[in-house]
Amino acid sequence: MTDRRPALIAAASLLAATLFWAGNYVVGAAAVTTIDPLSLVFLRWAIALVPLLVIAQVAERPVWRDVLRAWPRLLLLAALGLLGYNLFVYSALQYTTAFNASLINAFNPALITIASVIFLRQRLGPRAIAGVLLALIGVLVVLSGGDLTNLLATGFGPGDALMLGAILVWTAYTIVGRSPTGVPPITATAIQAGLTVAVLAPVVIATGGLTLPATGGATGALLFIGLFPSVLSYLLWNRALAVIPPAAGGVFLNLITVYTATFTIITGKPLIAAQIIGGSIIIAGVVLASLTNPTKRAKRPSTTG
Repeated sequence: MTDRRPALIAAASLLAATLFWAGNYVVGAAAVTTIDPLSLVFLRWAIALVPLLVIAQVAERPVWRDVLRAWPRLLLLAALGLLGYNLFVYSALQYTTAFNASLINAFNPALITIASVIFLRQRLGPRAIAGVLLALIGVLVVLSGGDLTNLLATGFGPGDALMLGAILVWTAYTIVGRSPTGVPPITATAIQAGLTVAVLAPVVIATGGLTLPATGGATGALLFIGLFPSVLSYLLWNRALAVIPPAAGGVFLNLITVYTATFTIITGKPLIAAQIIGGSIIIAGVVLASLTNPTKRAKRPSTTG
């Protein structure tokens, strides 16, 4: 009889990882009311750095000399994924709700699919194309509030524009990260966290110093962000993907929006029909696109590093 416990543990790990990532939107929206986005990104990875390094050493036992040789590539990844993406997200949360931000973020897998066709020369089947187009329609519903003429007349709000910037940066991070660095995943995250802190330190000083949390609630929000979505989510995610295929794990990312919607309802904040309808269309499109494995063309693109 097949032992299903590893698969069940992996699924539970993915449920927890996406729950914490959803919490980053909800708690992050509260945190940016007292901590500016630049300080929040710096403090987040400063808090996460030591736990990530300890976990990397215990779980992966990397050869640090070999890891350090990959620093240029890791610096680029840190600038895109840990610094750029989070700075866009926290800036967006100053202007839009956590749920709306998570809805736009839900389009990211479809955008990555489009980028894979352009930059990695992957070929999509009809079902994947339909899924991407469906997800795009859902994003337009969310951005327009259900009225596309309103979007044409007024354009994107600042929060929506910043979230679009966030998913573009994360798409670039994903495409760049497709070429292996030879560094184990948790170790790579730890080094990227260290590089992010090192890069941001002089920037924070030059722009007037850190904004520290002024209340116990803000301190709790910062510690949550620094430990749960930054450390535990990565640990749980990588542990799960050692058991189940990445494509199957990727479908769980849609739960971030579901969790965020649940948190929004629990806290008594209203959901508008366009968010519910558009979010459902986005998730349906992403799932449809995920069900098709893209195939690469005969000529593979050249890679570096």
